[in-house]
Amino acid sequence: MSDPIQPEVSEDMNLLAAWIDYMLNGTLAVATEAPRLGFVLLVAEFGKIEDGRVNYISNGQREDMIALPREYLGSLEGRAQGFKRRARTS
Repeated sequence: MSDPIQPEVSEDMNLLAAWIDYMLNGTLAVATEAPRLGFVLLVAEFGKIEDGRVNYISNGQREDMIALPREYLGSLEGRAQGFKRRARTS
C-alpha cells in the first residue's frame, strides 16, 4: 500500500484532522484515550486521481474506519444487517 497521504498535502491534512478531532471530541488528542466520535477525511485532486489515488486520515483504527463507510453505504442500499427503511414523511 502506498502512503496514506501524499507529501504535498500531509501538513494541511494533519492540521485539519487535529482541528476536526478537537471540535468533535472537545480536547486535544490524548494517546491514552479513545475518542468518543470518529471521522475519516478523504482528499483527492479533481481530474488527477490516478489509479484511485485518494489521501486518507482519521482519528480511529484503520480497520474500524474501513468498516464505517461499508456499513453506511450498506444502509443506504438497504442491505445492512438489521436495517429497517423508514417511511417518508414528506
